[in-house]
Amino acid sequence: MAGIAESEPGNDQPERNFGWRDRFVRPQDDPRSDQGFVGERATLVGHLRDQRLTLELKCAGLDAEEMARRTAEPSNLSLLGLVRHLAGVEQYWFRQVMAGQDVPRHYRTDDDPDGDFDGAVGDPEAVAEAWDTWRAEVSFAERFVAGAPHLAISGTDGDEPVELRWVLVHMIEEYARHNGHADFLRERIDGRVGQ
Repeated sequence: MAGIAESEPGNDQPERNFGWRDRFVRPQDDPRSDQGFVGERATLVGHLRDQRLTLELKCAGLDAEEMARRTAEPSNLSLLGLVRHLAGVEQYWFRQVMAGQDVPRHYRTDDDPDGDFDGAVGDPEAVAEAWDTWRAEVSFAERFVAGAPHLAISGTDGDEPVELRWVLVHMIEEYARHNGHADFLRERIDGRVGQ
């Protein structure tokens, strides 16, 4: 069922369109799984992979200015900010907490805790660097999980031990929350709606 809601006169927002032509990807071209996972590890890893792919789909085809656009003023959220933020989240949970690496955080400092969002600027080099950083952190996380002997291995978050299975569930939750934000951000940019 496809329908088009007309823009109101004087409204500079894109039309809200529904139908496969306005979706990020046609069903037959969707790189995400059919979710027929078997076993705990496959289920957690598969759902997290699908959430990561969803982020990429929601950002597909946008230029640097569109990626950095804050479309819900006064919020500092942008699609580029979400990519930068999620690169930092991946880094924190897998590289720092689970692997115990002592590395500086991407994009944020004690003096600028919102640097991942505030520093998201419409520069093609900044966008490329954010995607490279995100992909490197995702790659590290995937290797770490694949090499883990079981999901009960623990890292340390502050003074608290956390199991790898908890981290995977938390990451699915984190992506799902931010992919919801990405739905609204993308719709405000060009009217395309997510799935």
